[in-house]
Amino acid sequence: AFTFSGVPVVAIAGTAPLTAEGATAAPGDAAAQTRRCLEIIRDALHALDCGLEHVIRTRIYLTRAEDWARVGPVHGAFFGEIRPASTVVEVSRFLDPEWLVEIEADAIAPREPD
Repeated sequence: AFTFSGVPVVAIAGTAPLTAEGATAAPGDAAAQTRRCLEIIRDALHALDCGLEHVIRTRIYLTRAEDWARVGPVHGAFFGEIRPASTVVEVSRFLDPEWLVEIEADAIAPREPD
């Protein structure tokens, strides 16, 4: 978290589909991996007294563009009416070949994070 021109900003980068133990969540399942990434983002925001409603932009990186059909509805279920600006990018690979998705999020905090 940081302040940019007086605005408290939270930037969450490179969220990978990892379990609490550090293993890849749901190998081969882009929707479940998206769910896990968004849970991590949600929890990180909550730790800073923010929520998904403060997210203004997400960036979704996929190794297979065709996975968007499964990833999009999960993103929509988490954000509902919030509708942050969103970019989807196909990449050749991630550090772990089991990862199908990584997600980044930017939020405007309701107050300056501690």
